[in-house]
Amino acid sequence: MAFLDRTARSLLLGELLAGMALTLRYFFRPKVTINYPYEKGPLSPRFRGEHALRRYPNGEERCIACKLCEAICPAQAITIEAEPRPDGSRRTTRYDIDMTRCIYCGLCEEACPVDAIVEGPNFEFATETREELYYDKERLLANGDRWETEIARRLEMDAKWR
Repeated sequence: MAFLDRTARSLLLGELLAGMALTLRYFFRPKVTINYPYEKGPLSPRFRGEHALRRYPNGEERCIACKLCEAICPAQAITIEAEPRPDGSRRTTRYDIDMTRCIYCGLCEEACPVDAIVEGPNFEFATETREELYYDKERLLANGDRWETEIARRLEMDAKWR
C-alpha cells in the first residue's frame, strides 16, 4: 500500500504543483522590494550608525571631557585629551574615534552625561582606505551638525526608555 501511495505522489508531481501555486499566489501581490539607492527603508530610533559629536544651541560643543566614553569603550576605540579653559571649564582638545575598532555597542552614548557623543542615523559611510575611518574632533562635529535634526528627533523618541 505504501508503495502505491509513493508511486502515485511521484507521478502526479504534487510538490511541484504546490510550489507553482505558491508562486502564482505571490505573482499578483504588490512587490515588497525597494529600489535601494533611491528608496530607503525605515530606521529604528535606536539604530546605531556613524558617530557624531553634538553642540548646544548656542554653538558650543557639548563634550565636557569627563572621559566616561573612553573608559567604558570595550574596544578602546576612543581617545580623548582635554585641558581647562580660562573660564574654568574643561573641553576636549582631541577627540578621536578609530571606527575600524568600534563595535557599535552604544555604551559611549549611554555613558555620556550630556548627550555629546551619539551614534547617528547614517549607515552609508563606506570608504576606500582605513585612514578615512579614523575620525577626529572636526569630523565628528561636522557629522553632528549635519545630522542634528535627525539625532534630536531620535533622542526625543527614545527618551522615555533612557
